[in-house]
Amino acid sequence: MRGRYGRFGGRYVSEVLIHVLEELEEAFERIYPTPEFQQEFHHLLRTYAGRPTPLYYARRLSERTGLKIYLKREDLVTGGSHKLNNSLGQALLAKRMGKRRIITETAAGQHGLSAAMAGNVVGLEVEIFMGVKDMERQASNVKRMRLLGAKVTPVTTGTGVLKDAVSDTLREWAKTSRTTHYLMGSAVGPAPFPEIVATFQSVIGEELRRQILEFEGRLPDAIVACGSGGSNAIGAFRPFLSDSDVRLYFIEGGGESLDADNSAAAFVLGRPGVLHGALMQIMQDEDGQIKPSKTRAAGLNYPGRGPEISYLCETGRVKPGYAFDREVFEAVKTTAECEGLIPALETAHAIAYVLNHPEEFDRGELVVINFSGRGDKDLDAIMRYFYED
Repeated sequence: MRGRYGRFGGRYVSEVLIHVLEELEEAFERIYPTPEFQQEFHHLLRTYAGRPTPLYYARRLSERTGLKIYLKREDLVTGGSHKLNNSLGQALLAKRMGKRRIITETAAGQHGLSAAMAGNVVGLEVEIFMGVKDMERQASNVKRMRLLGAKVTPVTTGTGVLKDAVSDTLREWAKTSRTTHYLMGSAVGPAPFPEIVATFQSVIGEELRRQILEFEGRLPDAIVACGSGGSNAIGAFRPFLSDSDVRLYFIEGGGESLDADNSAAAFVLGRPGVLHGALMQIMQDEDGQIKPSKTRAAGLNYPGRGPEISYLCETGRVKPGYAFDREVFEAVKTTAECEGLIPALETAHAIAYVLNHPEEFDRGELVVINFSGRGDKDLDAIMRYFYED
């Protein structure tokens, strides 16, 4: 069914948004395949975003683990993360739809930054909704967004984090959709957003596939990616879904522990439910109320998992896992010392899983970690953890 991944997905929204979503779906299916759109999109990916990103052989991490580890360097995309892939695509789509403004949500700030960049490139106004708690811990990205001319609107409702920012953005879109496009940042939300985001982010896996075949002459044994909504993960996984010999790992935030009040491990602690217009795996209490998720990585604190990731984990094609905060910070330090790279706290969850779960990998296996973002934005938190906490 359109907009469905097994039982997950759908379009559970008010009547006000049904027509808007139908218009977006029609426009995407009509505009995306055209040679004109493809040429402009890939030109910007190459000349502005800096694609293709390298596939780097992490020699010292490999020696440490007994594996052969490659890092897909999405941290080298302009802006510091994979987020620009999707933002450029949706901004171009919005421009061709005749929209004058884009709005979006952000938590770690990387998507908000990429939306501001993409809006400037194509000539659209940008407003970014961000929870007040996330604004405090990602202050450097807030400054960047404002320097780029974006309006950053603090969200004080709820607990002031990502889910609240998404809610406010949807409400604003319902009022202004005639002139405004909601540039959804992850593979969540009502159809067609999960499909649009996954399509634009699939450039990660398409490049990865070509590169690993060139370097190794075969596909990897495993691909590991962090996620909450799951845009970087589904982008890396999509081109390998039919390759049953390639194991796929989706790593959530474990927080301090698996205490349900202090974790974001939705595949351990949650169950299917409707959030922001789609049926997906979510953190919820016995009464169906959304439970807060908590890790030291702002970008992993969304309480839901994208419908496609939810489906792939339910069917067993993707294996969910988690990493605890203490493992994540140690993974940052290990990666910095071994490879001279400082990963984002979100990215470090995937690295931590590989470092701490040797039972999942046979010695000498070929493992690709999606290095989804750099850690500039997290330096204060990292330094506090090691030298002040």
